[in-house]
Amino acid sequence: MAAENKPPQQTTGAKPAADDSAGGVLSYLSEEDRDKRNFWIGVGVASVLHAILLFVYFPKAGADDNDFAREKPKVYVVQQVRFQPPPPPKQQDIPKPKAKKVPIPDPTPDEPEPIRLEDEIEPEIELPDTDVIFDIPDGPPPAEPTGPLQVGGDVQAPVKLDAPPPQYTEIARKARIQGVVIVQAIINKEGTVENVKVLKGLPMGLDQSAIDAIKRWRFKPATLNGKPVTVYYNLTVNFTLQ
Repeated sequence: MAAENKPPQQTTGAKPAADDSAGGVLSYLSEEDRDKRNFWIGVGVASVLHAILLFVYFPKAGADDNDFAREKPKVYVVQQVRFQPPPPPKQQDIPKPKAKKVPIPDPTPDEPEPIRLEDEIEPEIELPDTDVIFDIPDGPPPAEPTGPLQVGGDVQAPVKLDAPPPQYTEIARKARIQGVVIVQAIINKEGTVENVKVLKGLPMGLDQSAIDAIKRWRFKPATLNGKPVTVYYNLTVNFTLQ
């Protein structure tokens, strides 16, 4: 315990200061050497990396560029050569032979020349100034028709002159048959009836009875431009019971 209570020994101030300055210089020099060594180590590592990139990456990039240049299609340009056509041959002018006038000798030199008389000029006929109307001749009359005509237009219908009534058949009278029979007939230029054809008939012999009655009828014939003609004409016969 007595030893712990001893006061600390005092040291002089000049010697420790010298030791501190010397240690600081040594530490500075050691740090400077370490920095130089680290700098050169970094320079070496960078040189190695650049060398690796130079020998590894750039040849590959050059190969890619060569592949791209190889794959690019080649374009061939053909220049068309134009030839001028030869000039057309010049046509040579062929001189035309000149016609020579050869005098014709007079076969009869001793005979006198014929005397030519001047042609007489007929005087011109003077037409009057008044308008002259020339009549146009009438054309030939129209040809008469050869066959039956249809009633209508310029064809006037025939006129009934005599029409005896038809006779009822006994069986039709008992059956109380009534109605109308329509026929088509030809009426000639004399007004008589020909070629009767039933268009609408009645049973039990009434249509035949109508035909027999119409054949006895007489007409004033049809006319065309005032002349009688043969025509087709529809006729009706009524059958009624009183």
